[in-house]
Amino acid sequence: MSPTPLPTSTSLATPTPAPLCLGYGTNGLTDLRLDDALALLADLGYDGVGLTLDHMHLDPLAPGLAARTGHVARGLARLGLGVTVETGARYVLDPRRKHGPSLLDPDPEDRAARAGLLLTAVRVAADLGAHAVHCFSGVPPAATPPGTAWQRLTESLAPVIDAAATAGVPLAVEPEPGHLLSTLADFHHLRRALGDPSALGLTLDIGHCQCLEPSSPADCVREAGPWLRHVQIEDMRRGVHEHLPFGEGEIDFPPVLEALAATGYQGLTVVELPRHSHAGPDLAARSLDFLRTALPTGPLLPAGGDTRC
Repeated sequence: MSPTPLPTSTSLATPTPAPLCLGYGTNGLTDLRLDDALALLADLGYDGVGLTLDHMHLDPLAPGLAARTGHVARGLARLGLGVTVETGARYVLDPRRKHGPSLLDPDPEDRAARAGLLLTAVRVAADLGAHAVHCFSGVPPAATPPGTAWQRLTESLAPVIDAAATAGVPLAVEPEPGHLLSTLADFHHLRRALGDPSALGLTLDIGHCQCLEPSSPADCVREAGPWLRHVQIEDMRRGVHEHLPFGEGEIDFPPVLEALAATGYQGLTVVELPRHSHAGPDLAARSLDFLRTALPTGPLLPAGGDTRC
């Protein structure tokens, strides 16, 4: 597989509706070996996978990463699965600090460790032919002035964005509740601060839109369309950051999926249920059934194994 060409973020052309490509995140299948998880998703009929680099699957810090990545790439090609590389592993860098160290830490070496993980993720993504590399900003340490936090974030991300541009794999930053970059408005602040680089895009989590954005999830999709490089999806309730199986939250999904298809987005839409690995295989099957039922009709049905995804 070859990396997907970087789209132009500021194009004003009317997008062509695209079939939605559905994936499932490996952070919701942590009780399965990676080979087994990928085979399960292919058997169920998913188009791809959101692959979190973590110790139980494709460990980014263990020896022999290139060879292990090659094995995964061959498996993805054999199964006809697309892939996005995700970097939200909780303790992959520090066994005592959830999502630590971050790009906002006071210690430059700590920030460099997180940036180093993202650089590794870019290399892995290029070798896998991934559509994007996902990341998030992190939570500012207590008493950190906002200006200082934003400066640390932009300085830390600059070399990662350069590497992503060279590799032809966009970096997709996710607005995460409670983080420095928590909303779509924050994403645009970062984008402008960095000079609107073409390699910087957006990971839009549909549940997060329901949780805290002023617009509806469908309107968020329409607003975010030109910058979409990765999409995560699950149910959620207003004001509560808890990833829920479909039907257990408040989101009306058919309008969301219709809006997403209308943007022309061609990457993966990945089910994100990181706290439900104990029921991962069952939820993966149920989630795909739910989304297929909620999808728009006609030409916007899922591709079902289309390696274009």
